[in-house]
Amino acid sequence: MNNKLSRKSISIQEIIFQFILNILAFVFYSFDKHNPQIALHQIVFFINYATIAFLINYVFLPKFFYQKKYIQFSLIIILLTSISIIIEEFVLEQIFFPDTRGRKFAGMFYTLLNGMPVITMLSGFKFAWDALMKQHEVEKLEAAIKDSELRFLKSQINPHFLFNNLNNLYAYAIEKSPKTPEIILELSAVLRYMLYECKEKFVLLEKEIELIHHYMQLNELQIEDRGKIHFTKRNIDGSFYIAPIILIVFIENAYKHSTASQTKDILIDVEVELTPNGVLKFICKNSFQQLSNTNDLSSGIGLENVKKRLQLIYPNAHELKIIRGDETFEVYLSINLHEVI
Repeated sequence: MNNKLSRKSISIQEIIFQFILNILAFVFYSFDKHNPQIALHQIVFFINYATIAFLINYVFLPKFFYQKKYIQFSLIIILLTSISIIIEEFVLEQIFFPDTRGRKFAGMFYTLLNGMPVITMLSGFKFAWDALMKQHEVEKLEAAIKDSELRFLKSQINPHFLFNNLNNLYAYAIEKSPKTPEIILELSAVLRYMLYECKEKFVLLEKEIELIHHYMQLNELQIEDRGKIHFTKRNIDGSFYIAPIILIVFIENAYKHSTASQTKDILIDVEVELTPNGVLKFICKNSFQQLSNTNDLSSGIGLENVKKRLQLIYPNAHELKIIRGDETFEVYLSINLHEVI
């Protein structure tokens, strides 16, 4: 914690906290079951200790201790304690107890025993308060970093998706395929969702499933009679939310590698089911042939991206299994939609 950070405006919460703490410390200091009344000398003596604690808390903690100048801080504490003792013994006791305590010095230990608990209590709680605020700032910073990383990862997906599909669309346009307008229409529906409806951190699960439906139709139009595409959804509840553009990455990967290695007998099978306890079950299977361009099916921006997003958004609420067989690539993903960061 730097000095600039420590000396910035004191919050209302801290003022209230310090006020209550000083009241409690004074009650602790002045309590006497034999004499429950508050005497003037108790107030004055307490102000002496509270002043020393205030200097420690708001001047020397940020200036020396938080700057890791521990030797200087220790010397300051000794000096302030000595000043407090001098004021108590040679000023206050002479005023309030001239004929008793003011006539002789009771000793350093006795004087410390009288005032140090108050100073220690006030300073200790201030240190704890600063530590708590520092931890809160660290958590806010970590959250901001995590949010920035999520935004960056999400921003990577749209260009990646658009690049792959524009390449496919270009090929159909060159061939003057009659399906080109319909492909553009389905691609437009997908891009509209990505640009305008998935800006939030979470979207309705129904909307995300609708995106998958459009994307599967887009794939089916492009594959034509070279294979089959199946999409099954069960028990999709409109009240649940999910992080956007997670599931579609696996489908895109399946389509990309199936079409890259096969000219016929392409098979892409996608199942989405929501269990009664709010766990989303997602299965994506695709066929492929063992070719050089599919040697590493788990690589690429898409899959690595979505793995990072799952770790950030659902760190302890998801399970992902990717199985590569001889001619099939299978993804099993479960997400507890009740538990998010």
